[in-house]
Amino acid sequence: MEYIQNDQFRIETPAVVTIGKFDGRHRGHQKLLKAMLDHKEKQGLAVAVFTFSRAPGAVVDRKPQTVITTNEERRYIMEQAGVDYLVEYPFTEEVSHMPPEEFVEKILMGKMNARAIVVGTDCGFGYRRAGNVELLEKLAPQLGFELTVIEKAQEDHRDISSSYIREELEKGNMEKANELLGSPYSIHGKVVHGNHIGSSILGFPTANLMPPPEKHLPRFGVYVSRVIADGREYRGITNIGRKPTVEGTYPVGAETFLVDFDGDLYGKTIEVQLFHFLRPEQKFDSLDELKAQIEKDKKDGLKYGI
Repeated sequence: MEYIQNDQFRIETPAVVTIGKFDGRHRGHQKLLKAMLDHKEKQGLAVAVFTFSRAPGAVVDRKPQTVITTNEERRYIMEQAGVDYLVEYPFTEEVSHMPPEEFVEKILMGKMNARAIVVGTDCGFGYRRAGNVELLEKLAPQLGFELTVIEKAQEDHRDISSSYIREELEKGNMEKANELLGSPYSIHGKVVHGNHIGSSILGFPTANLMPPPEKHLPRFGVYVSRVIADGREYRGITNIGRKPTVEGTYPVGAETFLVDFDGDLYGKTIEVQLFHFLRPEQKFDSLDELKAQIEKDKKDGLKYGI
């Protein structure tokens, strides 16, 4: 997959193009991607995804916004999905004021080389998101692209969306969040050194990740998890939070106790997938109490069957 992070490019291969944030690559996104892959198979078009390097709302509203998948995680997911080109276009003042007709003609047609465009029914683009399906239907015969509009995927009579998934993450309802996503919610990152209490004092091998501030994390607490490292899978128990039992102040992190691992993961990039909420994060009076609780968490986690 070619990963483009600037506005000075042109895709030479005729492409089927979609636009959106693709935060989480949930089941609705997967419907779009399947339609694009069908175009590739039948017409030989390259699959190209257009998104912005930053969420437009965060820039326009000047308010920080969290994301279910970071840019790096989205890159990995799109490559795994079979996307040929992922464009993370810089969101500038000029782009924010671009009329939707100009956006289609100059960027989707001119830079992305779109021969086909696939969008959801609620797509919005251009200045103040004035561009929509109706405009694309008008422009398609004028500019010479094929338009495919995909109905929203639904769950429990509700559109599947990133907002819906965030609600479930904030409850710690990983079963529902993963069902909406169509795959396990995960945190990718490089294993960093923690305080070494897990391995040296408690006797449990641990892997510490420090998600970036924009990563939308689930409810603080302890989860049944699975760790993917070096192409292998390991069972784990993951604490999301600030380690309240340990003296000192810690940033929010994801610390995973690996159930069946013996080795060194420091400096390696791993993926931690969350499956089931076991209990809220809590402060224990001693490390012995914490160790006893971790043993119980391990037993409870093994009952879950990951």
